[in-house]
Amino acid sequence: MPVAAVARRLGVAPSTLRTWDRRYGLGPSRHTDGKHRRYCAADIGRLELMQRALLRGASTAEAARFALQQMPKTAGTAPEPVVQPLPPPAEQVTAARNGATARRLRAAAVALDGRAVQRVLDEAIGGADVVAAWEGVIAPVVEACGAGWPGTSAGIEVEALLTECVLAAVVRATPVLDHPLNQRPVLLSRAPGEEEEDLPLRVLAAGLAVRGIGAQLFGLPLPEPALSAAVRRSSPSAVVLWAGRAEHADPALFPEVSRGGLRSRLFAAGPGWRDAALPERVEPLTGLRMAADRIEYVLVGK
Repeated sequence: MPVAAVARRLGVAPSTLRTWDRRYGLGPSRHTDGKHRRYCAADIGRLELMQRALLRGASTAEAARFALQQMPKTAGTAPEPVVQPLPPPAEQVTAARNGATARRLRAAAVALDGRAVQRVLDEAIGGADVVAAWEGVIAPVVEACGAGWPGTSAGIEVEALLTECVLAAVVRATPVLDHPLNQRPVLLSRAPGEEEEDLPLRVLAAGLAVRGIGAQLFGLPLPEPALSAAVRRSSPSAVVLWAGRAEHADPALFPEVSRGGLRSRLFAAGPGWRDAALPERVEPLTGLRMAADRIEYVLVGK
């Protein structure tokens, strides 16, 4: 890709790419017959790594060094040809827009400007949908905030502000369903002992509501007896247990909550279940978009 196309894809100015090339060696490595330089897939990958580091608050020099450490350039050899297709133009535009919105969200959070944070969140959700906004804009900033931003004085107060603002924005984006498509709700709960924020589950509940699917969300992680009782009393159409950490992803939970011939569909969501040996009836869900799509298909056939 030429400089201008890469700049559009990343949401930066072409002059910025030339500066990064001149100062840090993060430039194009391919040449056409006319001596025009072109970015290959590896070059673009390094720039995307650099952008992620910048989002976490690294300085430009630190971000460039990180990108080169993760994807070193091979000296003395010709670069490999591009073998993977680049995203279509529409996806490039979306990625660039999401990156710009994420940077604005990060800046507003670090400045402790709650009103600006809310405006950016509403813009992100209104421009797509709550699940797409979460995956493309909000989650990367929340993750970076939790990890800490080097080079800034941002602390727990920034994380607290951002979490509260995201929660409020997700609640605003969740419609109240008078006549959901599913007769029995989808029960959403964190696994017992799970202490991480329940924002992903709230985003999933909002995404399902937008599709006309009703859900019952338990924001607090219920102990196993209470969780089993809630399942028996509500007789949900599906049960989704979220685990963000492996130590809380206990596959034995599913037989416990489904005792008594319960016919609910069972789903395991969250990165904690990645390496767990799930029972045969339990279906893993990877990512909130996939989770919303799969639950909708199972319950209403779409």
